[in-house]
Amino acid sequence: MNEIIQLAQVLHLPYIKNSYNEAISESKDKQYGYEDFLKLILQHEVDLRKQNGINTRIKRARFPYLKTFEEMDFSAFSLEVSNKIRELQSLDFLRTGQNVILVGNPGVGKTHTALALGIRACMEGKSVLYITVPNLITELKESMTINQLTAYKKKFINYDLVILDELGYISFDKQGGELLFNLLSMRNDTKSMVITTNLTFNKWQDIFNDPILTAAMVDRLTCRAHVINIKGDSYRMRETKEWLTK
Repeated sequence: MNEIIQLAQVLHLPYIKNSYNEAISESKDKQYGYEDFLKLILQHEVDLRKQNGINTRIKRARFPYLKTFEEMDFSAFSLEVSNKIRELQSLDFLRTGQNVILVGNPGVGKTHTALALGIRACMEGKSVLYITVPNLITELKESMTINQLTAYKKKFINYDLVILDELGYISFDKQGGELLFNLLSMRNDTKSMVITTNLTFNKWQDIFNDPILTAAMVDRLTCRAHVINIKGDSYRMRETKEWLTK
C-alpha cells in the first residue's frame, strides 16, 4: 500500500494517493471489473483536479467574500431586473466581450450579483479579478511610482473578467481619473468588465471632475453593455427589519 502512495505522489495523482482505499471499496460494492475500476479512479482524479482549479481561480480573484446565485433572493428585484440577472448567468456577455454595469443604491444587490458572476466565471475556467475602484487607482499610482505601470496594465488586460466595485463612492484627482480611463479603454470591446456604481451616468462627472473625460468614459463603457438599474430597499435593511419582527 505504501508503494501505491509513493507512485501516486511521483505521478502527481492526489486522489489515488489519498483515497484509493475508498475507490477499491466502491469497486467491490459495485462489482466492477478492471476496466470500470480504472475508469472510476481516473474520473475521480479528473473531478478533483477540476475542483482544485476552481478553488485556485477563486482564491486568485481576490473576492472579499463569496456570494452565489443560489443564495440570491430574486424576489427582491423587479421582474425585469430579475430576468436580466438570470440571463447573465449564461455568461454569454463574457464570450462576446460585453460589459455589465449595475447601477443602484447601496445594499440593493449589486455586489452580490457581481460576485456571483465572478464565481460562475471561475467555475467555467475563466480568470477573474475583483477590485474596488478606489483600490485600483491606488495600485495604478503605486505601480507608476515604481515604474511597473506597463506590467500592471498587461496583467490587468489579460484577465478574462474584471469586476470593478464601488465606482462613485470616492472622487478622483485628475491623475487618477486619467489612469483609470486609459486602463479601462485598453480592455474595452475585447474583454468584459462588471462595474457596480451608486451613481447614474449623468452624475459620473462628480467623481471624474472632467466633463470630456466623463463623456468618453460613459460612451466607451456603455457601448454594447448590459446596463441594469436595480431599485428597491437595501438587502441589509430588509434583513434587519425581518430580524426585528421575529
